[in-house]
Amino acid sequence: MKLKMSEIIPHGSYEPDWSKRLMVSAQKAQGQLRVQEFLDDIADLCVCKDHLTWYNVDVATLLEGCSIHGHTTNPRDGSAILFLDSSVVACHPQTGRLQHYPKSMVHCFIDDHRRGEEAAPDGAVFSVELFSISPREEELCFILECHQEHEIPAAQREAARWLGWLNG
Repeated sequence: MKLKMSEIIPHGSYEPDWSKRLMVSAQKAQGQLRVQEFLDDIADLCVCKDHLTWYNVDVATLLEGCSIHGHTTNPRDGSAILFLDSSVVACHPQTGRLQHYPKSMVHCFIDDHRRGEEAAPDGAVFSVELFSISPREEELCFILECHQEHEIPAAQREAARWLGWLNG
């Protein structure tokens, strides 16, 4: 049986909260999807069971109600960074720390060492760094390094996402 709009909402009446509720529901669903995408990427990393539990229980709980715009994971140490509306959250499973930084204090540097002028001390040929200078040595320092040329395009895509978020 099909209902006509006039049968759902009588003519002449208007339910102003209906469209607002629908938009909030869609945003909530999108937020839950982004959290699940993040947790799926964490599960794909080779992290220990304790770190995986920390992400799936503690971090996921803290993300309820947050609007995640994107994330980046670091397969070398299991850390991650989350891009929210107007801030970034750094996740450090080794220490169990979540650190929150306002967008206005975050910077992005890209170092291409393939030119040969200045070699990276650790042998990286390309690196992308998201950082913030904060008090008490609690600065954000999230680095993706490439030690092989074929890793560079993925790091460049991440840098483009980071810069898009910073300038959005």
